[in-house]
Amino acid sequence: MPINKVDKIWMNGKLVNWDDAKIHVLSHVIHYGSGWFEGIRCYETKRGSAIFRLEEHLRRLYDSTKIYRAPIPYTMKQLEEAVKETIRANKLKACYIRPVAYRGYGDVGVNPLGCPVDVMIAVWEWGAYLGKEALEKGIEVCVSSWQRPAPNTIPTMAKSGGNYLSSQLIKMEAIARGFTEGIALDASGNISEGSGENIFLVRDKTIYTPPLVAALLPGITRVSVMTLATDAGYEVREMNIPKEMLYTADEVFFTGTAAEITPIHAIDKIVVGEGKPGPVTRSLQKAFFNVVNDANDKYNWLNFVYD
Repeated sequence: MPINKVDKIWMNGKLVNWDDAKIHVLSHVIHYGSGWFEGIRCYETKRGSAIFRLEEHLRRLYDSTKIYRAPIPYTMKQLEEAVKETIRANKLKACYIRPVAYRGYGDVGVNPLGCPVDVMIAVWEWGAYLGKEALEKGIEVCVSSWQRPAPNTIPTMAKSGGNYLSSQLIKMEAIARGFTEGIALDASGNISEGSGENIFLVRDKTIYTPPLVAALLPGITRVSVMTLATDAGYEVREMNIPKEMLYTADEVFFTGTAAEITPIHAIDKIVVGEGKPGPVTRSLQKAFFNVVNDANDKYNWLNFVYD
C-alpha cells in the first residue's frame, strides 16, 4: 500500500519537511537493523481525532529499546506530545503513526554503543491494511515454511526492525503462493502469529490464542481483543496451539494495529467454518470499532489529539 505524502515529519525534536527527513547512509540502523518501532492508529471518532492506546504503544517502544540497551533520549510524555504535534502539523483527522527509535551515525562496527539513539515520528493517511474487503469477507492464508526464532536467539517481544526480515519472508512466500498472508509456527511447531499480526481461533465459542512464549509480539490490539472478549462473556484461553487446530476451528482471525480484526476464511485451501466471518469474530469487530470509531470508550483507550 503506497504511502500518502504529508507535509511534516518529527525528527529529534523538530518538525522537518517530508522531503528533508533523511539519515546518513552510514547510520548503524542501515547496516545492522538496530531500530525499534511502533505502529499506531489515530481514528476519526464522533468526539474528534483519537489515538488508540498511545501510552501502551509507547511503553512497548521503550521496552523494546531497553532490551537492546538503547535508551531513548526523550521522556514518554515528550513523545506523546510529539505524536500529537505531528498529527496537528499535518492537519490529519485519521492516520497511521510510525515512531522509530534507531541507532544513528557514529560507528559502523557491530558494537552499537558509540552511535546515538535518534527518534523520528511520521504520520500518513492509511486505510485497511489488508483491504476493506478483507475486514468484511475475510482472507485466505497459508502456513508458512518459515518459522519464528527459537528461544534465546533474538528477543521476539521487542518490536525491532531486524525481526521483520522474518516477517518479509513469510509475507513474500504467501504472496508467491497466491495467498494474502502467512502464518508462522514457533520452534516447537506450534502456532505463533502472522507476518505482522497476532492470531485467534474459535472452537465451540471458546477463543484460543498462542502465549507469548510462542515467539510472538505482545500485541496491543491482541490484549484489547482479549479484554473485549472476556467482557462479552467469552472464555479466552492462552495456550500452545498445534497446527491442526487451524483446520478444525470454527473461526480464525488476525488482530493488529494495521490489520485491526481481520477474519480468515481459508487456510491452506481448507475452508474455515462456513467460509465466512463467524459470529464471534463479527461481535468482536463490532465491539472494537464501537470504541475506535464512535468513541464509546469505557476502557479509556483513546487519547484525543485536538483538545
